[in-house]
Amino acid sequence: MSIETGIRRTLALTGILACAAVASPARAETTLNVCYINHPVQVANVAILEKWAAKQGIKINKTLTSYSVYLPKITQMLSSGATDQCDIVWNNDDWGQDLAQYLEPLDDVTNARNAAEGQLEPFHNADGKTTAVSITTTAGILFYRTDLIPEADLPKTWADLVKISQKLQTEKKVKWGYVGGMSYTNTFFSFWWTLWNNNCDIYGPAYERDNKKLAASGWKPMIDSTCQIQTAEFWWDALNKDKISPPGMTTYSRDEANAIFQAGDSAFTVADTTFLGTFNNPEKSTVAGKVGIARFPEGPMSTGGRTWIDIWGWSIPKTIPDDRKVAAKKLLGAMLSDADGQIEQWNQTGGPPPNTEVWATLEKNDAGWRKLYDILFKSAHVHDAYYFRNWSTVHKIYSDTMIRAMKGSRADIPQVLKASVDAIQAGAATK
Repeated sequence: MSIETGIRRTLALTGILACAAVASPARAETTLNVCYINHPVQVANVAILEKWAAKQGIKINKTLTSYSVYLPKITQMLSSGATDQCDIVWNNDDWGQDLAQYLEPLDDVTNARNAAEGQLEPFHNADGKTTAVSITTTAGILFYRTDLIPEADLPKTWADLVKISQKLQTEKKVKWGYVGGMSYTNTFFSFWWTLWNNNCDIYGPAYERDNKKLAASGWKPMIDSTCQIQTAEFWWDALNKDKISPPGMTTYSRDEANAIFQAGDSAFTVADTTFLGTFNNPEKSTVAGKVGIARFPEGPMSTGGRTWIDIWGWSIPKTIPDDRKVAAKKLLGAMLSDADGQIEQWNQTGGPPPNTEVWATLEKNDAGWRKLYDILFKSAHVHDAYYFRNWSTVHKIYSDTMIRAMKGSRADIPQVLKASVDAIQAGAATK
């Protein structure tokens, strides 16, 4: 074959390939929109998603929303059947059952069921399928200043907490003994951890979350019970008499409380373990390297310590196109299979890895994990929410009642609490 003939054939072949390229364009890159809040553990988990998205040829668009508007925004989006806003959404057990009807079943995601025991049920749909995969286990814990309080002297009771706090305040080592969120949606970090550690709850029987059993008991509110009155009186004293907490704490979210603790102005706080990394980050905290974790101090009616343990998860809307569902499930499965990424998430934040199979590795190699596990998972726990559709309204009634009690006279506390019994009972009946 001559050179000219070879050139002609090469050009002809090039033309054919060019035409083929025009006729069959390259497959478009899949884009997934991830919707979440700016919380350390969610940010860390999104980083894992981004790593695997790059490997799978997926582009991630991140949509951050504030916690205060997240639920109404996502509820509106899901109920309207919108398909262009979010492909993966943060989901919380507080509203998991309410949103389940709008969400894709995720049992077919790799490692979806490898979650802390009893933690996926709040996300089940009517067919018993899970509609969320874990990001982490969220659980409350007592944080304290290790440079001020020896481990042997940690408070075991509410009275101990007051005594230690006042001593450190008198010695001018801290401005406040205890600081924690107290406003609506931040109730966990003050009213509720003490409530649950005084053998008390919102409805009786205490710690029950099975709606059928609660209904059989008449959805009986415990807000006027002795255990609840004691809890309210403890916080009234903390704010007004013992003065171990800021008088304005009734308005604090977790953010204000965390900032005070990170500034070194408080000896104790309660937060999710997912803030351990932030508290010990020298770029964000003046007490970095001086923060420890401990069990909750218990009230006078306590029958044993108790914390809340629940899952934060990712979910996929039912209405998005099938190709994006497939891509989103594959991405979530990759995150749940990434042991190294999950351990890095733990190291950065203090949030337990979402896949419980990874816990065995930490048990062997990480003393900090063993301590946290002993505090959280070897003692009793409670779900932090109830699972009926009107729960958020009941939560608001409870929060408003407790804050009203903090602002009135101590003698009026039983009357203020009793005044909300009917509203809290009616709220549960509106399901």
